[in-house]
Amino acid sequence: MCRSACFYHWTRLLTLADAGRDGAGLSRRRFLTGTAVSVLAAACSTAARPPSSDTADLLETTLSFDLHSHPGLFRSTSSDTLAGHRQSAEKGHVKLIGLTATSDAPVIARDHAGRLHATRQPAAGELYRSMYRQLDVLAAASSAADMPVVLSIDDALAPGPPVRGLFAVEGCDFLEGRVDRVQEAYDRGIRSLQLVHYRVNDLGDIQTEAPLHGGLTAFGKEAVREMNRLGIVVDVAHATYPVVQGVAETTSQPIILSHSNIQDASGWVRFISPEHARLVADTGGVIGAMPIILGRRTDDISGYVVHISRLVDVVGIEHVGIGTDMDGIGPSAIFTSYARWPSLADALLDRGYRPVEVEKILGGNAQRVFQRVAAAGPAGRTGKPPQS
Repeated sequence: MCRSACFYHWTRLLTLADAGRDGAGLSRRRFLTGTAVSVLAAACSTAARPPSSDTADLLETTLSFDLHSHPGLFRSTSSDTLAGHRQSAEKGHVKLIGLTATSDAPVIARDHAGRLHATRQPAAGELYRSMYRQLDVLAAASSAADMPVVLSIDDALAPGPPVRGLFAVEGCDFLEGRVDRVQEAYDRGIRSLQLVHYRVNDLGDIQTEAPLHGGLTAFGKEAVREMNRLGIVVDVAHATYPVVQGVAETTSQPIILSHSNIQDASGWVRFISPEHARLVADTGGVIGAMPIILGRRTDDISGYVVHISRLVDVVGIEHVGIGTDMDGIGPSAIFTSYARWPSLADALLDRGYRPVEVEKILGGNAQRVFQRVAAAGPAGRTGKPPQS
């Protein structure tokens, strides 16, 4: 088995080879023709390497759960169709995927520097209609791919097709100030709602724009309480520290931050401070580690494990999960195929994590949060969905 250090050195050599095109570092010709490096490349390939028997056994008994994904939804950033992602997930033993619509999609775009931001105000009802159209697309594609959309973790654990989906929405812009739409979202099968995305909405501020509200708004608090009542998981990804602080003070249930990492030398505003992460963990919640190396495309799984480990060091093993943002990250993504999930499990084991700890990171912690939130809602107490 190729150990995690091998991934690191392979990536560093590729970086040096790239630098060689500008006259510095190792020349790409020398790199590609070097016999020793060719052997290293063959030994360290992660795209098609089958999992070890121990890893396969671990994954077979683990509810591997990607908290945040847009598989095949957006043509400009998709690496595969949803059907293709489902096939890769089966190969990689990923059993549950958070199928995520993006509420503010019609009004956001990249500026000249590549940063996403809102470009205009939406028309009344525009974001509401767009979000449900996206869910309809995901539902139809999931059905065609034999990938049922489930309403609970218990449904995901039941016998049946090996890969299931769970509906989520990124940005509660579709609520348009109407808390009754949280009930409608629940009735439509949505089980996780991310409060904000790339547009400052009427729930709170975002990490990528100047603050407007100074934290979680009164409507944001009302929406969080309604999500708690119904058994919908509250997701605080993209929210500012004061917003997360307001959610932590308001919620009666654990929350998630579906896709981010502890701040590093990149200084990326979407990463979070240790204090920010602890707010989520202190609710009993989970932060989904995000597979991104800023500024370059890379297959550096070991670099991703560094992100995961920094989260574990801050909040503990019980509060870390996986949020790939599949088909949402773009050119800096480490993960573009679920077939590589076994390589992630191997790299975590190589890092020194025990199998039970790997199970928690890959899905066990997220499973606990979703089950607890569902159990606190009317469906959990009565076995029936809440009535409007």
